[in-house]
Amino acid sequence: MASKVFLDANILLDLTLKRDNFEQARRIIRLAVDGDIQAFMTPSVVHIVGHWLSKAYGNAKAKEILLTLLADITVIDLPHEIAVNALHSRITDIEDALQYYTAIHHKSDYFISRDRQLQKQGIPALAVYTPEEFLEEFER
Repeated sequence: MASKVFLDANILLDLTLKRDNFEQARRIIRLAVDGDIQAFMTPSVVHIVGHWLSKAYGNAKAKEILLTLLADITVIDLPHEIAVNALHSRITDIEDALQYYTAIHHKSDYFISRDRQLQKQGIPALAVYTPEEFLEEFER
């Protein structure tokens, strides 16, 4: 069975806005398209990415890009009690805490983000990988 991989908003923004880390993001999404991984994000990631895509490309193009992403990335959410647990966690950034605990709740194998602070605040149950670290480990 394919590994379950949670994608933080910064990974999808790297891809869709063709930022500096575009190539790593493209390789990760290619793994999802090819079925080598199961990719996941939350509704708030859709919202964040949609906001920045709308600013960059306009609403119609933003929707088109999001729908293309949703063909290969599944949207997951969290129940009330997990949101409460996330807010009680040691993760200081609220958005990061909610994303991270959603990934844990859905038994993700990997959490990919370029957020170094989140890497330091994660727990052993789910390590936070940079795109480079994930690709290095996954493509062995």
